[in-house]
Amino acid sequence: MPREKKPFCIFKRGDRPCFYVKYKDRLGRYLPPITTGQTSELEAQKTAWAWYRDGIPQGEEKVKMATIEAVNILKTAELDKAEVRQIVSVLQRHGVKAVVLAGEKTDRDFIDFLLEFWDFDNSPYVKEKLRRAHGIHRAYTLGQKAKILQRWKPFFTGRLLGTITRQDIDEFIKQFDNSSDISARTKNGIIGAGTIALKWAFQKELIDSDPTQGITYFSGKPAERNILTPEQATAVFAIDWQDNAAKLANLLAALTGMRVGEILALRWQDLGENCLYVRHSWNDLEGLKLTKTNEARTVQMPFPQIMDALKNLAERNPHGQGLSGFVFYSDTRPEQPFDGKILIKKLRAALRIIGMSEVNSKKYTFHGWRHFYTAYMHDRLTAKLLQSQTGHKTLAMLEHYSNHATSGDKERIQQAQISAFAGLLPERISTDKAERERNAHGQYTGWSVAA
Repeated sequence: MPREKKPFCIFKRGDRPCFYVKYKDRLGRYLPPITTGQTSELEAQKTAWAWYRDGIPQGEEKVKMATIEAVNILKTAELDKAEVRQIVSVLQRHGVKAVVLAGEKTDRDFIDFLLEFWDFDNSPYVKEKLRRAHGIHRAYTLGQKAKILQRWKPFFTGRLLGTITRQDIDEFIKQFDNSSDISARTKNGIIGAGTIALKWAFQKELIDSDPTQGITYFSGKPAERNILTPEQATAVFAIDWQDNAAKLANLLAALTGMRVGEILALRWQDLGENCLYVRHSWNDLEGLKLTKTNEARTVQMPFPQIMDALKNLAERNPHGQGLSGFVFYSDTRPEQPFDGKILIKKLRAALRIIGMSEVNSKKYTFHGWRHFYTAYMHDRLTAKLLQSQTGHKTLAMLEHYSNHATSGDKERIQQAQISAFAGLLPERISTDKAERERNAHGQYTGWSVAA
């Protein structure tokens, strides 16, 4: 009976004391020799059999003969992409989390992908949003790009899109665990700049799995919104302001809850008899654009003196644009309203005049009027009517409300405004242009203590 051939041979090299082993694969090819560390041939054979059974030393690891044979075959095989994908599929079942094939959709720089994703002019995501009339604006995408450059790029430089795993995202999030100087909302905003893009990439089948699925965001009590009491608001509007247009804009925000961009975007054609047609918003980056929600709305104004003041101010617009002229216009630039920064500057100056400290006055923002309006109208109107005035996006619990106005809505809104805010109105509402200080560009230059 012939002896079974061993899958290896044992030998010595010159005058070296230890025996070596060379393993033979199924094609009869020998692997590079490895020292057994044994000076006895019998012990060397025992070691060789043990390695053959448990794994042959390859550097600092042990690899089974079958695996070595498979790798050697792959090294010389000519494989097409379909065959490579089959092999990758097998590897993924054995724990490989990310493989990127050259030329595939995932074979692109991760940071380049994120920056393109938030490029307002070139992003397929932005184009999709705009095509479906979803609200997204250039200022928002610029903010997201800034988060990518400041936070994501240092962490993921050199990585490919297809290699990003859930563990990578978890490690990225962990760096904020002890950042007590950053609010939970800010942390989540930074995280979202990348995870929104990754979720979209998975939905569009650019990557095989969603590495953001199930991640835990930060929680925390949001910063408390400071809003004035009715008594404080009444006192603010009772005093003389250095800039009457700024005073009128603040008063309008308090009475309607309109956003600053919506107020700056008002044109003569938006002034109704006893209402305002909120069709646009303004920011210095994009100019005149749709509202934040991409929806126009009619805001009621039951106070004739406010409507008269707005129309009086619009009539003073020196640029001869007729109904297209801005109400809160720039003296020198007909294509834009005045500098919106003056609104909060003059509000804080007024707060200091009525006795508030400079430190406390800085806690109040122009956007606080929106919270002021909502807070004091909340118990006077249904959620449906209140949202029709503020332009807040409808919450899921309120989606069952119909979109059409019912009989008497206008009167109910106006009566609620009169009930809540009639006491805020000053005896005199001036739009005297002589009291407005601007430089040659229509921007304000006077930051005196007077309001």
